[in-house]
Amino acid sequence: MPRPIRAFAACALLSSLAACVVAPQPEPAPRPSPQHIADKRLHQVDGRIENLSRRIDNRVNQGYYPPPQGEALHHRLDVIRREAHEMAGQHGGGLSADEQRVLNQELDGAAHAIGE
Repeated sequence: MPRPIRAFAACALLSSLAACVVAPQPEPAPRPSPQHIADKRLHQVDGRIENLSRRIDNRVNQGYYPPPQGEALHHRLDVIRREAHEMAGQHGGGLSADEQRVLNQELDGAAHAIGE
């Protein structure tokens, strides 16, 4: 077999092997917008408040503490929810990371009072 034909065959073989090895790269997922992230933070805080509220109701129903104490704890959660939505209103509907951190610290205190 002449040398140019062997060289051509070797190149064809190598290029076909290279095509098998190199996998196509998937397109990166679109990045969420800052507003979407801020909205998600508010949603997370609201979800945590709802969970704590259900826990209060369960504890009152099971007799762990009297209804007036449960009402006081619900009021505390309502104040935190109001703060969260006031903060969100200042930013077009979402929370910054620092605001979420402060609210989570308040919710940690409320959770401790509830008895987590």
